[in-house]
Amino acid sequence: MRLLLLRHGQTPANVAGLLDTGAPGPVLTDFGERQARAVPLALQDRRIGALAVSSLVRTSLTVAPLALDRDLEPIVLGGLREVEAGDLEKSAAHADHHVYLETVFGWARGDRDRRLPGGPDGHEFLTRFDRSVARLAALGEDTVLAVSHGAAIRSWASAHVQGLDVDEVEHTPLANTGLIEIDGDPASGWHLVDWVHEPVGGLHLEPVAANDPTGEPVDE
Repeated sequence: MRLLLLRHGQTPANVAGLLDTGAPGPVLTDFGERQARAVPLALQDRRIGALAVSSLVRTSLTVAPLALDRDLEPIVLGGLREVEAGDLEKSAAHADHHVYLETVFGWARGDRDRRLPGGPDGHEFLTRFDRSVARLAALGEDTVLAVSHGAAIRSWASAHVQGLDVDEVEHTPLANTGLIEIDGDPASGWHLVDWVHEPVGGLHLEPVAANDPTGEPVDE
């Protein structure tokens, strides 16, 4: 199966630099809506058999133009939601952002007992994301697009996808509507096909400035 992991469009929390992981979560900014509207054209040559979103509203808003264009009803899977920030929720502090990202990439390196303060450990996060991916694989479609979240996509993919280097992913931003494309299945594993760091609709949809904690690189 080909799995397209698309990050949601820009939200006010991304612009403000907040760790905003709770439900139902923020809506898209006007710029985020522009990013979402660009997705159908950007993926016009892709034959997509199914769409999936997390339980957070920003993913449903991001996929809506593509769902309308393809006449597909997105599947809602709670396991695709963002890594819960726990005690760091709504923090704008750089030190807290560093703890958050350092922890989720620690999981990708195998330190899955490590826990976010007041939040999940790596076993809990990776297990729920794995279950959602397994449900998508069980659909039997050749290509599925799932709209998820910056830290969730980067952590899960770094842990499971051959061809992705965790150090590179940790220090490379994934823009809103950026995409990681992989091929494989839960049984045999996954390998990297493509990694689009910028918005799939083009660089003109990359904001000039935004303090975006879950999509940004971890500082050296």
